[in-house]
Amino acid sequence: MTASTADRRSEITASIQAFLAFFCLLAAYFVLRPVRDQLGGAVGAVALPWFYAATFVVTLALTPVFGGLAAWLPRRRLLAWTYGFFVVCLLAFAPAFAAQARIGAFTLGVVFFVWVSVFNLFVVSLFWSFMADVFVSASARRLFPRIALGGTAGALAGPLLTSLLVGVIGVALLLVVSAGLLLLALALMLRIGRGTGTRPADELALGGSLWAGLRQVFSEPFLRRMAWLMLLGDGVGTVAYALVADYAKTHLAGVAARTAFYAHMDLATNLLVVLLQTGVSSWLLARRQGPTLGLVLPALVNVAVLAAITALGAVALPLPWLDVSAGLRLVWVGVPLLALLQILTRGFTYGMLGPAINALYTRVAREARYKGKNFIETAVWRFGDVAVTTTLNALRGLGVGIAGLALLSTLGAAAAARIGYRAAHSGDLAPEAPTVSAERAQPTI
Repeated sequence: MTASTADRRSEITASIQAFLAFFCLLAAYFVLRPVRDQLGGAVGAVALPWFYAATFVVTLALTPVFGGLAAWLPRRRLLAWTYGFFVVCLLAFAPAFAAQARIGAFTLGVVFFVWVSVFNLFVVSLFWSFMADVFVSASARRLFPRIALGGTAGALAGPLLTSLLVGVIGVALLLVVSAGLLLLALALMLRIGRGTGTRPADELALGGSLWAGLRQVFSEPFLRRMAWLMLLGDGVGTVAYALVADYAKTHLAGVAARTAFYAHMDLATNLLVVLLQTGVSSWLLARRQGPTLGLVLPALVNVAVLAAITALGAVALPLPWLDVSAGLRLVWVGVPLLALLQILTRGFTYGMLGPAINALYTRVAREARYKGKNFIETAVWRFGDVAVTTTLNALRGLGVGIAGLALLSTLGAAAAARIGYRAAHSGDLAPEAPTVSAERAQPTI
């Protein structure tokens, strides 16, 4: 067997294990997500800034903790400690939900909403940091859409599991199911770390500062642009999420109806992601300019949909077949479009933008790959949630309607397209490695 054949087999084995690990990881999260989202639908968008503010504070507090772990622990131990912490938390929530009547639904619900929001960001960000550490750039551009497809399959399986099991075993045991899936994801990732090759130096602790991620966002052009891209994309997604939350509060009565509504939204989104990852994205990112187009096209899709919402929200369309007042016509027209916006925004984010961004992270230093990337995808993201929802409520208080919000979001999406193009061509990105590195493909055991 030639060295190149062995390298290719090692790469294929690693990509299959990564596919399965991401399946288990996203299934674990999406088992929980309908439970979390129905809490947001229960209170409406007005309370979302408080949820997001609490999530941001917790995330920011965990940033130096994660930075310290990344500095002191080899990457396999970093994976085990981080994922193990979240498994223990899940198991601790199970008896809490069983005692929900004594604890109080509101108190337990707020704590769980915040915890799930933090959990999702940390485990997914760490997964892709690890993938960027395992694969070189050329391999990442080919394989990351396929690995991401494993997560999409898990995101489809999670809501289905919730729908099938919640009425049989209840919420408390659903948390145990999620914990089991997360443990299986960890086991697969640790197997990748042993069998896929990297240089011995790649297994060492990173060292450096606990707050290195924060410093790098301000000092390194690529990471700074990634932070702006995160904030702008979060703005569009959060506006859609908040408006749909208001719809759920007004039109859907009861926990079961809201949970089913959000589960259906997740299923529609994930079907779009599957179409992108199995077709357009896989083909696009394999091309030389693929990462550039992968960063720009999702923003342009948002511009198109938001422009349509702006136009339809600015005029009262005649709907003679609906016996409703002029004030309700906008609701009937706007809600489906807002739901479509949320589906498209999430679909293109996870189906195209995410694999493109993660492929670019293979071309940054290891400390930035873990600490800087994690800070952007946790603290910066949750700061965006707080800023956007607070601003949204302020604009509503000033009388800004759907058309005005859509117009502002259109400008943000256009800016994201420009920043995405510049990020893909940042001068501080390392030159792309054209082939699988034999040095990185040899087993480390």
